Amino acid sequence: MGDRQRDELDQARSLAAGMLLLADRNYAAADLIQTLAATRADLLIRCKNGRRPPVIRRYHDGSWLSTIGTVRVRVVDAEISVQTIDGVRTGGYRLITTLLDPRTHPAGGLMKLYHRRWEVETAYLEIKSSILGGRVLRARTPDGIDQEVYALLVVYQILRTAMTDATDSRPGTGPDRASFTTALNAARDQVTHAAGVLADTVIDLAGAIGRAVLAHLLPERRIRVKTRMIKRSNSKYQARGPNVDRRSHKATIAIDIITNTC
Repeated sequence: MGDRQRDELDQARSLAAGMLLLADRNYAAADLIQTLAATRADLLIRCKNGRRPPVIRRYHDGSWLSTIGTVRVRVVDAEISVQTIDGVRTGGYRLITTLLDPRTHPAGGLMKLYHRRWEVETAYLEIKSSILGGRVLRARTPDGIDQEVYALLVVYQILRTAMTDATDSRPGTGPDRASFTTALNAARDQVTHAAGVLADTVIDLAGAIGRAVLAHLLPERRIRVKTRMIKRSNSKYQARGPNVDRRSHKATIAIDIITNTC
């Protein structure tokens, strides 16, 4: 068994019914989709535009029923246009998903959801830079590293849960407006001062962390318009291109579902 096969099996073992896996084009292979779908988790994966899955049935939202290997999937094609002060950029996206009902999961909604896949990078940033402060792990044994990594992930999930509980307590407030740094500092203060650690008989959904988050809400998140870039640490030139003021660099995204593409 190769390293890639072992990685795929490890990923599959982490999935379960009720989960939704978002993945890029490198994970659209038929054998991998079958392995992932066998976990009963749902999938939303981008595939190459040149791929031509068979059309079994067309739906009213522009998507169509198809198969990848032995797995029944829906295919969604869309043309996405991003308009900024620099002009308009347009590109095609093709998604495959095991969410087969277009009434509960319309094509446009799936495209908007897939746009959020990049936010996993935010999670990495918050763990490596915010919680660890750029420090390396302290453990020096495999078991110690496992324990430390799981501790970091548990703390991260607890903070994220507290942030979501806080924004849920204020109708109309999206979880994107919760500041992870604020939540982390509030949690550290709780541990340092050992104040308010024991819960009262009255359940406080927001809690001390949540109240700090609600008191320092972030502005509405701006649209991400740039594709992911690879950092070139050995280059003397700026790898990310020119800096822009994102407060004034407004952008809009238009999603047009394409029908009858196959």
